Amino acid sequence: MRRLLPALSLLLLTASCFGGAGPSPAGGGGRGLAAGVSAPAPVGVRAWSTSGLVDAGLDGSTRARVEAAGAEAGLCRAELAAARVTFSPVPDVVTGATCGLSGAGTLDVDLGTVARLRPAGPTMTCVTALAFSVWRRQSVEPAAREIFGQDVVEIVHMGTYACRSVSNRPGARPSAHSRAAAVDFAGVVLRDGRRVMVRDDWRAGDDEARFLRRIRDDACRIFGTVLSPDYDAPHHDHLHLEPGGRAFCR
Repeated sequence: MRRLLPALSLLLLTASCFGGAGPSPAGGGGRGLAAGVSAPAPVGVRAWSTSGLVDAGLDGSTRARVEAAGAEAGLCRAELAAARVTFSPVPDVVTGATCGLSGAGTLDVDLGTVARLRPAGPTMTCVTALAFSVWRRQSVEPAAREIFGQDVVEIVHMGTYACRSVSNRPGARPSAHSRAAAVDFAGVVLRDGRRVMVRDDWRAGDDEARFLRRIRDDACRIFGTVLSPDYDAPHHDHLHLEPGGRAFCR
């Protein structure tokens, strides 16, 4: 027995050196990370790299960049958040065979501008919100300051989401509005209270008409489909602004 004691002591000492049944590191069930080694990012979490699209001037690549960012829901929301545009996601919903919301949200306050939407908080797809935000900052507001010498305080629209066909024609294809993928722009209110409206001023031949036609032309560099009173009678009082698809500007 006396001869076994030294051998037993050596065995116990060896076991303690190579990690016996000690407590696990806090927060985990296995061996901890070595000092100076960072933990990996959580699975499924992606950090989006934004390009400052909302604040970038218009050029020949703007429409393609808007569509590319809008194709990734996370990147689209990140571009809006980076520009301090409030976009609040809403649940997906199906309201008919060709109608419903997918990846949509409400376009709320833009903290980078004084212009506010009326009615407030329209529901639209993220890419529509992104395209509209670019248009608001890079066309509508600069044009008003240049032509009228003052800010836009309200942007008036006629709606975004409606389960209907194009121009409400029986048998026509579903409208982009049936997916909240378009905005109908009616006009603006300037800081001095002046209203510049498509219905009243498109054919006026004055500064108001020049302003409206300029922002229509700029919209064609951002949206895929832009329809004005020059297109047909149903658009006599608004600009239809719809991102994506083959370019069509009238």
